Amino acid sequence: MSENQIIITVSGVDKIGIVAKVTAVLAQFEVNIEDIKQTLMQGHFVMFMLGNIEKSKFPFKEIKEALVETGKELGMEIWVQRKEIFDNMHNI
Repeated sequence: MSENQIIITVSGVDKIGIVAKVTAVLAQFEVNIEDIKQTLMQGHFVMFMLGNIEKSKFPFKEIKEALVETGKELGMEIWVQRKEIFDNMHNI
């Protein structure tokens, strides 16, 4: 299952519309959001999302590039990686 799951991390100064913009991109690329956590730490917005690309007709690379570009538009950092790689990195 984790080969179809992706981890999206969003970080930056809090502002209106971050969640809306990121989730709109995920919907456009047919990524199902399986879990979402967000917090505000001293004015710094942090969000973690677990997405599933199994039913998306778009390749991972294209989804990742669109999200990274969205981060630039928002003035935020957005990282995207496959969950299986994320899991392996944290098991070492």
